[in-house]
Order: sequence, then structure tokens, then C-alpha cells
Amino acid sequence: MDLGIRGKRALVCASSKGLGRGCAEALAEAGVDLVMNARGAEALEAAAAEIRSRYGVEVTAVAADITSDEGRAKVLEAAGAVDILVNNAGGPPPGMWTDWDREDFIKALDANMLTPIALIKALVPGMMERGWGRVVNITSQSVKAPIPALGLSNSARAGLTGYVAGTSRQVAGKGVTINNMLPGIHATDRADALDKGVAAREGITLEEARARREASLPVGRYGTSEEFGATCAFLCSQHAGFIVGQNILLDGGGVNSTL
Repeated sequence: MDLGIRGKRALVCASSKGLGRGCAEALAEAGVDLVMNARGAEALEAAAAEIRSRYGVEVTAVAADITSDEGRAKVLEAAGAVDILVNNAGGPPPGMWTDWDREDFIKALDANMLTPIALIKALVPGMMERGWGRVVNITSQSVKAPIPALGLSNSARAGLTGYVAGTSRQVAGKGVTINNMLPGIHATDRADALDKGVAAREGITLEEARARREASLPVGRYGTSEEFGATCAFLCSQHAGFIVGQNILLDGGGVNSTL
């Protein structure tokens, strides 16, 4: 399917690896020029060079911490006017409700709620002026079904979801859509970290921890960054203009709900 976005320009945050990389790859395959961001310069430059070579699109790599004011300013200066924004940032650490104090919540809100809001406020007005734009926020399945060990993530991502629910309906009339993608477990570094935590806590091997989690999913496996990216690219396409303020679960059927 031709997504109709060849020649558009996208900012994809945290895109040197994992789900962000999957989104960047899928957009590049559709002919979208990229501004890629991540904190680690070496991994980012390698990813940018590979995508540039494979798909023949323009790729600008900006190594910066998107959750900081300085890093965000650096990325926005390099990005300029973009048509597509993919918000993404690593999730806060797991733990128990007794582990977290105010500063932990402030950090989680800064990374997973306030940073995407700041980028939306910076870039969506230009999209509205030009009459077209797409924003996709990578959040979590925990928005639909809270995960006890991820209370910081539950809280921050739910806050972003509420913001998007109202804001998306205010900008849709100008040709700009804002939607959220809610990943369950995917084969990424984040999954490895969570599985290692389970293995250490329960005295089992990493392979056993992973097999146990896979068995809990109706599809019997982890998701891939490629299929996640393909869904992101569709939401950014010309065909998705009637999808507004939605929360798209990509969890292998793990959340058992009717709606």
C-alpha cells in the first residue's frame, strides 16, 4: 500500500533502537525524510547511516536528551518544520508503590508526559498552519490495564492519554491527527531488562522468564519492532485522517477486554 507520505518530514524520538527504530524504519520505507533523536551518539549515528543507505531518504541525527530543556531545544532547532512527530522515551524503572517519592514521580512525568506535550505544543501549530500533520505517541498497554510494578509509568502515561483525548479533538479540523500506540511486550532492550529483573527476583534463568511471559500471551510470542513500526507508519499515512484521539493496543492480545 502506498501510504501517500513520500517526501514528508518526521521527527522520531528515541529512535536509535527498539520501537522508535522500528517506527523510523517504516517511515523511511514509505519515503519520509527523518530527524532521528536518541541520547547515545554512537548507536544513533549507526542507525541513521543504515537507514539512509537502505532507503535513500534524508536522515538528520541529533544526539540529545529529549526530556531536558536543552536537549529538546537542540532537537527542535535541527528538526525545523516537520509533518510527523513520533513521541517516544524510555519508561521509568519498575518497583513497588512504597519505593517511589515525589521526585520519582516528577522524573516520570517529565519524561513520559510533559516532554511529549512540549513537543506537541512546539510542532503542532506549524502543522495546523500547513493543513496537515500526524502525531503518534508511544505510551504503554498499562494505560488500558495498569501493571503493578510499573506504577510510575502507569501514572505518567495515563496523564498524557488524558491530554491527547482533549487536544486531538481541538486540532483535527486543521488536518492534524494525534493518536497513541500502546505496546505490550516487544523484543527490545526494555523487555530484556524486565525479564532480567524477573529472573533475578525469582531465581530462574532469563530464558525461563521470557518463556513464562510468552506463554501468558495469546499469540505465544513477543512483538517485533518491525510490525510495531508498520502500524505507526499507517497512523502517519494519508489513509488515517479519520482516526483521532485513539489508543491502539499492540499487545498480542494480552489485555483481556471488550473495548
